[in-house]
Amino acid sequence: MKMVALAIPIIRALAFLAIVASIYGARMQKKNLGEETDRVVDLPGQPSVNIQHYAGYVTISKDKSLFYWFFEAMEAPKTKPIVLWLNGGPGCSSIADGALREIGPFLLNSDGASFQFNPYAWNKEANLIFLESPVGVGFSYSNNSIDFDHLNDQSTSEDSYAFLLGWFHKFPQYKSHKFYMAGESYAGHYIPQLAELIHRRNDMLEKSNYINLQGILMVNPLLEEHVSDIMSVEFAWNNGMIPYKYYKAFNDEYKSLLDQFDEAKYQKCLDTMFSDGFFNGIDVYDIYMPTCSKPISSEREIGNGFIKEPTGYDPCFFSNLGSTSALANFLSRVDVQKALHANVTSIPYPYSTCSPLVTSKYIKYEVVTTIPSIQKLLNAGYRVWVVSGDADYAVPFESTRYSIMKMKLTEKTMNKWGGWRAWYYKDQVAGWMIEYTEGLTFLSVRGAGHMVPVYAPAASLSIFSHFLNDQSLSFNATT
Repeated sequence: MKMVALAIPIIRALAFLAIVASIYGARMQKKNLGEETDRVVDLPGQPSVNIQHYAGYVTISKDKSLFYWFFEAMEAPKTKPIVLWLNGGPGCSSIADGALREIGPFLLNSDGASFQFNPYAWNKEANLIFLESPVGVGFSYSNNSIDFDHLNDQSTSEDSYAFLLGWFHKFPQYKSHKFYMAGESYAGHYIPQLAELIHRRNDMLEKSNYINLQGILMVNPLLEEHVSDIMSVEFAWNNGMIPYKYYKAFNDEYKSLLDQFDEAKYQKCLDTMFSDGFFNGIDVYDIYMPTCSKPISSEREIGNGFIKEPTGYDPCFFSNLGSTSALANFLSRVDVQKALHANVTSIPYPYSTCSPLVTSKYIKYEVVTTIPSIQKLLNAGYRVWVVSGDADYAVPFESTRYSIMKMKLTEKTMNKWGGWRAWYYKDQVAGWMIEYTEGLTFLSVRGAGHMVPVYAPAASLSIFSHFLNDQSLSFNATT
């Protein structure tokens, strides 16, 4: 009888464990099913390379969902970090620009129908998530028009954070991986604020629910829009684009805006900048390239890590990748959308690489500067890398340097002049850089425009690799 009495609790315990295991197994099966549902298997025009990739939606609320495209690392995805990539605008697609023109493994050709494999894809070093954010960008949507009346940095951060929680629920095997964020242009607003939000929320969660944030990398980031615009006149003067009288008159009138933002005066400043025609006829994303004045012609050819054109630079393409219209046409195709599990609700407007609705509705000046967010991240021990193509007029090197210097960080001293030095890619000076003891690295990329990975793909991949591995860029030429 005693044996029977002892056996009953044991049997009950085993039964309970079996039920728990069954529930857990069902949940894991459901998660894996969600992951498999998003697997991309028949993307039209895809090169025949063995890369696992997934695309689909993460639900944010009953009315809105954000669209993503995820590429596993080419090697060792189970151990490589996760990187979220965000393009700017606000309102531009990370799928069209980031994935298909910059750092993804498949670059759309000029025919708008086929791809070439990108030998400098960033998923050589990490698992990459491309997110279309905020709602209204690309395939991301909301069924509630009120959401478009409240588009700002805060709502974008909250939605992107909710996306990450949902994405890690869908792909739980990556939850413990090191997590980074990277992006360009207006991502200089998105990324620091989202990183700060992740840091704050992590403090409120059990460690098992953390997002394992390690650092951020920003390319030609818009940290302070008024500083960027005012310092673009400094850039123009330094590059011989404007006369001294204009330079002096502009600074006498508007340079005070650098330290004391005034929206009305800033708007007058913008009107003044473009009224005299000094900036007409240039490509603001690369002042050394011609503007578009001829039909689309040749196809992009990748040489030794820099872009080469047998028939010359074709400005009607952004460095001869698929043009904006070609990208939009490709992503508007029903067979492409079906392969990517996109547009499942039949969005009532045409696909656009940069959403005019989001651009017009987005409230930008609620957050004038993201320098305080960057300072908080550095104080909390996160790594911050800032990259600046030095031919970019839209977000010039001078403005980024000015904003960073306001933080009064401590240089890592290299010589009697401080820490500023050249960095090398292979046997060439690729740019100049400075490192700070607080964890920030600021560097230029010589001859690169706004979308640095387009202009210097090999050097950009090297930057990305060094950032992930917490390594300084080379001081010397190598062969």
